[in-house]
Amino acid sequence: MDLPILADATDISPRRSPPVPETPATFAPAAPVFPPGRYGHRRAPRRRRPWVATLLVVALLAVLGAVSYRLYRQYGDPNYDAQVITYTEITESQLVLDFRVTVPAGGSAICVVRARSRDGVEVGREELRVTAEPGQRHLTVRHRLATTGRPILGEVVRCRPASE
Repeated sequence: MDLPILADATDISPRRSPPVPETPATFAPAAPVFPPGRYGHRRAPRRRRPWVATLLVVALLAVLGAVSYRLYRQYGDPNYDAQVITYTEITESQLVLDFRVTVPAGGSAICVVRARSRDGVEVGREELRVTAEPGQRHLTVRHRLATTGRPILGEVVRCRPASE
């Protein structure tokens, strides 16, 4: 009698496991079935409300629009522009600042000017009201700014519409 050729030492084991029965792979489990009265009542599926999401999106867009409008009015109005021409007569307590302002024709603006010292500290600040003649859009302003220390720089921080 010929013995079969075995490839591995584990094949010699006299114990063999029983054959595994095949199970159908197409069986899809249904929703679990719970005994009645044991786990309470199942909730009915809730109805979707798309109008709530739409209302939230509209409200968010309205808030973003209001914030954008306010920031544009505060910082982005191109009708109010200022450019420093020169700063002269620098002493320990003053600075003379010359600047050009663009306003709507015949309008007025509030401009914030300031002076800074060598180390960057603000040593003077003031708000000025400038008014253009009717039909005039560009005006040149000369202002003497009092300071608390020796300035090395004069600048116009911003100009905004003058509230009447």
